[in-house]
Amino acid sequence: VIAARQKEGQPWDHHIGGSDASGIVWKVGSNVTNLKVGDEVVIHCGTWDVHAPEIKAGLDPMYHPSYRIWGYETTWGSFAQFTKVQAHQCMPKAPHLTWEEAAAPTLVGATAYRMLFGWPPHTVQEGDVVLVWGGAGGLGSMAIQLAAQVGAKPIAVVSSESKYDFCKRLGAVGCINRKAFDHWGRLPDWTDNESMAKFTAGARAFGKAIWDILGERKNPRIVFEHPGQDTVPTSIFVCDTGGMVVICAGTTGYNADVDLRYLWMRQKRLQGSHFANDEQAYAFNDLVVAGKIDPCLSRVFKFEETGLCHQLMYENRHPDGNMAILVGAPREGLKTLKGS
Repeated sequence: VIAARQKEGQPWDHHIGGSDASGIVWKVGSNVTNLKVGDEVVIHCGTWDVHAPEIKAGLDPMYHPSYRIWGYETTWGSFAQFTKVQAHQCMPKAPHLTWEEAAAPTLVGATAYRMLFGWPPHTVQEGDVVLVWGGAGGLGSMAIQLAAQVGAKPIAVVSSESKYDFCKRLGAVGCINRKAFDHWGRLPDWTDNESMAKFTAGARAFGKAIWDILGERKNPRIVFEHPGQDTVPTSIFVCDTGGMVVICAGTTGYNADVDLRYLWMRQKRLQGSHFANDEQAYAFNDLVVAGKIDPCLSRVFKFEETGLCHQLMYENRHPDGNMAILVGAPREGLKTLKGS
């Protein structure tokens, strides 16, 4: 991470990670007009050159060369007592949430918001079937809630039936245990008829599981993807004609195979998506402030346990939903600077 930043010309030889935060404005720059010292805020992780003429003219800043993820592609992230951010990154903290709850959902929530509402005409509508991979994780738990908010029908794919109740509480109409299937991975060569037939049988069985949940032969208009390599072939297969597979990560690998026959003959869309712009991040935060989004905070760590938190993620042993780390707060449960 440090080497990548220095290659771009960033001079610092340290890295402070962390791309989600809640906190209090300590100091503002001379040109900042939307914030004052003492404001209680949450931070979204999108940074860019706010003075770029293309952005001022209306270009989505996510497309600008200056775009970077704060705390990952830049230093000065949230795993420290103080951090340094651009003014537009600061959004109002939901007063009903504790500091740790408020810090948890923004990165995954704003990412999910752009995926589901940022790619017209494939924006989630009432009645749409939305297949959500990793429904019990940070991204999935936000996607389920956002889809349910507009009256869609989210179906969660999870690794255990023990996660079903969690997903259904958030609004999933049903769940699929991916371990009930064994066709995952890269596609065989299209000329290998026997292997292709085996994959197709597995993908069809998975698609039937979707129909069984719905009680009708209806395919997902939107597939919410992030595992990548192991699941994209199935996502493309089960996506409805004219539908979209939208992807923001590749947690199982980056070499995802696509059977182009299904893509062009059924006129499906494979769309990449990355975090969110201000409009999308603020729209998601508005839902949080209104109490319409559960942050899904599952565990809180002390600052000295930051390494443990990351190790649990690395080993896929983290709990459902999101996690948070206390940096300045003396204990859990506080909601304001005054400690109430």
